[in-house]
Amino acid sequence: MASFFNEAYRGTPPWDIGRPQAEFVKIARKGKILGSVLDIGCGTGENAIFFAGVGLDVWGLDAAPLAIKKARKKALERGARIKFVTGDALHLEKLKRRFDSITDCGLFHTFSDEKRKLFVKSLKAALNESGTYFMLCFSDKEPTDWGGPRRVTRGEIRETFDTGWKINYIREARFSITFNDDGGYAWLSSISSV
Repeated sequence: MASFFNEAYRGTPPWDIGRPQAEFVKIARKGKILGSVLDIGCGTGENAIFFAGVGLDVWGLDAAPLAIKKARKKALERGARIKFVTGDALHLEKLKRRFDSITDCGLFHTFSDEKRKLFVKSLKAALNESGTYFMLCFSDKEPTDWGGPRRVTRGEIRETFDTGWKINYIREARFSITFNDDGGYAWLSSISSV
């Protein structure tokens, strides 16, 4: 999977929109994303750079080395102080650090059911007690005629985070992509560790 995504960054993949996702901008400006932040599946760093710009202490992690290289270059050019690391979201314990907020823009929907279980365990290892995970993923309301990633139901999110988590909300949102001005149908979730 990491090699697929690394190859995608040789060009401009459809999720690399050249700006932060509007949904994350809204909640960050409302002060919902706070403290130390880990942006997992950060890609070329647009969300992480935005978070740093509003004064947050930010790390970005992606499995694609080429994405991390591009993210570091963007951060340097824009004067953003962020620690970008190449790593596996299924093994966040290797960071040996915990965060107040973890953001995920388009990573969750790439995992199989089995990998989701590992992912939730990994999140627990990197999130402070009472910390919050914010996730934007494609919704099952998005048509499948154009292909793209797996669509996720509200029920799947609830089932994945049914033990040791508090779901604050799962609400309808839009996921901006390069080839659709309106974006795709998505779920924006706020899920706290308990």
